[in-house]
This record gives sequence, structure tokens and C-alpha cells, in this order.
Amino acid sequence: MKRERRKFPRPSLVMLPNGFTLANLFFGIFAIVAASRGQHAQASLYIVLGAFCDALDGRIARATNTGTPFGEELDSLVDAISFGLAPALMMYFAVLRHSGWDWILVFLFSACAVMRLARFNVEQAGEAKKPAYFTGLPSPAAGGTLATYYWFSQTPLYNQFFVEWPWETILRFLMVTLSFLMISNVPYPAWPKFSFRTLHGTLGIIVLFSSVYALFFLPREFFFPVGVFYVTVGIVLAILRGVFEVPPPFDDSQNGESDEDDPTPEGARS
Repeated sequence: MKRERRKFPRPSLVMLPNGFTLANLFFGIFAIVAASRGQHAQASLYIVLGAFCDALDGRIARATNTGTPFGEELDSLVDAISFGLAPALMMYFAVLRHSGWDWILVFLFSACAVMRLARFNVEQAGEAKKPAYFTGLPSPAAGGTLATYYWFSQTPLYNQFFVEWPWETILRFLMVTLSFLMISNVPYPAWPKFSFRTLHGTLGIIVLFSSVYALFFLPREFFFPVGVFYVTVGIVLAILRGVFEVPPPFDDSQNGESDEDDPTPEGARS
């Protein structure tokens, strides 16, 4: 009987998803540098661009069958910087450095992001099945929401509805809330597969193209409200579970593929 020879991906393909992961790191570091120079709007943009790279590396690894344990660990380490330390330092340079002990919020947010990633890696170690929902707010969602708050605070819409609320005060509340949601047991839906065969998959495609469109035309008005909506969805689901004792309404067979917290190599992000 003739034995089939196993096909291995080319080295160039193996490096492709890792290249997107390192691009995420590049934008995270660039965001810190821009924030230190007082360029806070640019820092928000770089973190959003890093999130797009983060959304692609896992999918590319699966599409090319080039996932590796090395890529999985690299992705988690990069996420800790790009969505934990970078947005927290951005807010430090923008506001928190002007007050005595406000810098402790930078530590709190970064520590919760790191613990969120560590907990996910431990919980999903050796699991081949993709989760339909995540326990705790994913770190890219938390970091992206925090980073784009500066964008939103500079819009006429914000000034119209929150003129009596100092944005620095809201920032402190936002950082504490996002920090504890990352290490909470609040369920958050995973990013769906891109497919027109299911309603959830179609929604994923719509959100993806809406995000790309908004990046060019409505970045300040779009990303922060969407982030707040996602944060609120998890809280509402947690309340429903506690009051009515219902399981999270997600189907593993349709909704489990995620670019953020995928347990497969190259996709372990949370």
C-alpha cells in the first residue's frame, strides 16, 4: 500500500500570519510613541490598525494551514502590548499624567489585560473546538474601546450629549469598567465565520465591511459606539443568565470562529 507523503506548508506561508502579528506589534509601539508626542488622534488610529492586523493573522493561519504553537504564544504576547499597555499609556500621556496617583489606572488596565490573556490560554490549552462565546471581555475589544474614546470625545456628537460630563472623569470610569470586565465571567459572543450561509456569518461580513468603510470615512463617530455596544451586550447577557438561568444564545457550529480568542494556533487572542 502506497503511503501518502504529508504536505508541509512553505516557509514563506508560515511567516505570513506571523508577519501580521508583528505588524500588530508595530502599530501598538507606534501608538505609544505617538501618544508620548501628544499625537493622541494618531495613536487611536494605530491601535485600530493593529486590531485589523490582529483580526487577520489567525484567519490567514487557518486558511493556509500554517498555525504553530510559536504563533499562538507570539500573538498573546503582542496582544498584551497592543491592547493592554498601548491604550493605557495613550490615556496616561493624554490625561492621567497630570494627576498624582491616576497612573495606577495604567497598571490596572494592563494587569487585567495580561490576566485575561493568561486565563484564556490556560482554559483553551489543547482544545481544538472554537468557543461560541468568551468568558470576560476580549482584550482587543477592551483596548480598542478605550483607544477610540479619545476619537469620540473630539466629535460634535460627544460635545452635544456629554458637555456637562468632563471626559477625563468618564475616562477613569471607563478604564476601571473595562479592566474588571476583562477578568470577569461575563459572556461575550465570538466573532462569527464569514459566510453567507448563516445569519450570524452574514452579520460578520457586514460588520467587517462596515468597519473598513468607517475607518476611512467615520472613524471618530463609529468605533467607540460600536465598542460600547459590544461591551453592553455582554453585560445584558450576564444579567439574563443570572435572572432567567438561560445559557449564552450562541451556536458553536455556526458562531465559534474568532479572530480574537481562537484556541487554534495563531489565533489565541483574548
